[in-house]
Amino acid sequence: MHYAIDFRTALDTLQDTTQGKRERGQTRHREQQRSSLFSAVSDFLTQCERNFSLRQGSGQGKTRPMLNIDLKGKRAFVAGVADDGGFGFAIAKALAEAGASVCVGTWPPALGIFTTILRRGKLDESLVMSDGTKMEFERIYALDAEFDTFEDVPQEVRENKRYKEHGDISIQGVVDRMKADFGEQPVDIVVHSLANGPEVKNVLLETSRKGYLGAVGVSAYSMVSMVQRFSPIMRQGGSYLSLSYMASERVIPGYGGGMSSAKAALESDTRVLAFEAGRKYGHRVNCISAGPLASRAASAIGFIGQMIDYCKVNSPLPEALTSQEVGATAAFLSSPLASGITGTMIYVDKGFASMGKAL
Repeated sequence: MHYAIDFRTALDTLQDTTQGKRERGQTRHREQQRSSLFSAVSDFLTQCERNFSLRQGSGQGKTRPMLNIDLKGKRAFVAGVADDGGFGFAIAKALAEAGASVCVGTWPPALGIFTTILRRGKLDESLVMSDGTKMEFERIYALDAEFDTFEDVPQEVRENKRYKEHGDISIQGVVDRMKADFGEQPVDIVVHSLANGPEVKNVLLETSRKGYLGAVGVSAYSMVSMVQRFSPIMRQGGSYLSLSYMASERVIPGYGGGMSSAKAALESDTRVLAFEAGRKYGHRVNCISAGPLASRAASAIGFIGQMIDYCKVNSPLPEALTSQEVGATAAFLSSPLASGITGTMIYVDKGFASMGKAL
């Protein structure tokens, strides 16, 4: 494209010469003709140079345009973030890396500790993003996903010292606060990173009705409630995402208390919600089935280290899963690049789910 560069030089020279002629008194009509010509030729050369730059960039070691996950101008709400060790935090960070503004929902009993360690800088290292800036949560809302509305919250819970100061901690309460903070349709992405099994250490044969329904209520039905209540304030093309585990379809001894049933319900509801929310609102609903991670919540079960080692040995990619890998998948599924994907459960587990025999 040396010709374009030479033409550009010639154009500049001709323009200088013409300027001198104008100073000697050429007519306005001739000046307008030349001005139009210069403008057209200049635009043409600019386009030539741009095309040349793109072609040059396709070579090895050259910069070229890339397909990026771009969430600039979008706002996400990630339910279930109380530290920097779980999938929820990793997803929030990945969304922020892609340009989204991020709000999070935190269980009220953990909220005080979470905000304190944030304020004291204990999580500063984890908050640093790839460009060197620090992720800032736009809002941190108190959320107990056991309750759909404030009317569902028992009086003894309302008066509990860990709840009382937060007011409406229900799912609808968060929706109302987001509307008050940001306007009528303030959200584009909702992530459900919630699970609770009060009897998770009990085998199913020893799980009570209350424990079983408690696990399903918080770990699965809360997703239904969130889609119900967030959809009216979610912009067109919005995305929902939840997190599951392979216990939904395989026996994981020790993962009890109805939690396997809750994960199976969550995956089934993903398909139904994708149909209903897609037809009614134009929103997408997907689910990630992630491999084991030594988060604080998972560590409470007691055998998470054993599961990580087992999956590592028996997976096509024999290495431990990282939360960042789940975060990256979540960012993609939440982006316009995944506009054709809904009602889908995607494994992010180093391929473990594809295996039929232990090694």
